[in-house]
Amino acid sequence: MRLMRRAGLVVADTLAAVRAAARPGCTTSDLDAVAARSIDAAGAVPSFLGYQGFPATICTSVNEEIVHGIPGRRVLAPGDVVSVDCGAVVEGWHGDSAITFVLGEDGATDLEDPAGDVDQADLGLVRATRTAMWAGIAALADGRRVGDVGVAVEASVEVSADLLGHGYGIVEEYTGHGIGTQMHQPPDVVNFAAGDRGPRLRPGMCLAVEPMVTLGSATTAVLDDGWTVVTADGSRAAHWEHTVALLDGGVAVLTAQDLGAAGLELFGVRPVGL
Repeated sequence: MRLMRRAGLVVADTLAAVRAAARPGCTTSDLDAVAARSIDAAGAVPSFLGYQGFPATICTSVNEEIVHGIPGRRVLAPGDVVSVDCGAVVEGWHGDSAITFVLGEDGATDLEDPAGDVDQADLGLVRATRTAMWAGIAALADGRRVGDVGVAVEASVEVSADLLGHGYGIVEEYTGHGIGTQMHQPPDVVNFAAGDRGPRLRPGMCLAVEPMVTLGSATTAVLDDGWTVVTADGSRAAHWEHTVALLDGGVAVLTAQDLGAAGLELFGVRPVGL
């Protein structure tokens, strides 16, 4: 578990570096280079590079792109919604996390104190997706089955939709997953209330919780590159993810600097120390 924590901290640091480097005028390839340097400096290895032929260190998905976007020549502009997914391996153990931010004139906008020129619907989407992720993680703390995550995520998205007056879509084809010595392991961790509640939760499990939410239809398509998943209606999307360890007495978020304390506080949950 401590090796996974080390991998998780490499991912957390790398995502922070990428977010700090994001500026209008930079390319998604520029962000990939930042991530590559960060992971290498930590003595870790990227999880994504070469995975089933994926050609980059991180996934960068912009606006209507939901997940698995390939970094390249795309130039970022103010108002873009940017999702960054990152994985790293330390001594054979993986960490996996994703963030989404809205790009302002000076860089990534603070979700708690946003710049005035940022679209409120985009901000609402990013916040709603982040809250849904934390709701799913909190469900692991006192849940009984893996499917409890999806119940909590869906309920959270519905509350946000009602409060903000938007019709959000929850992407169903792409899910969270088990993680450990492989980046993707059973079980699938769905982001909606499913009839099959899945396997029982037990200490020792490590799961990646990662809702993907859209500002329109949840129907998806895959671009000709064979990787980039987009919304079929062109609506914008957000993606948040953390790697979570189930321990005796609760959970620890391995890819959060504070083990998830700030995000779980809203749900009355305290993370367990390692």
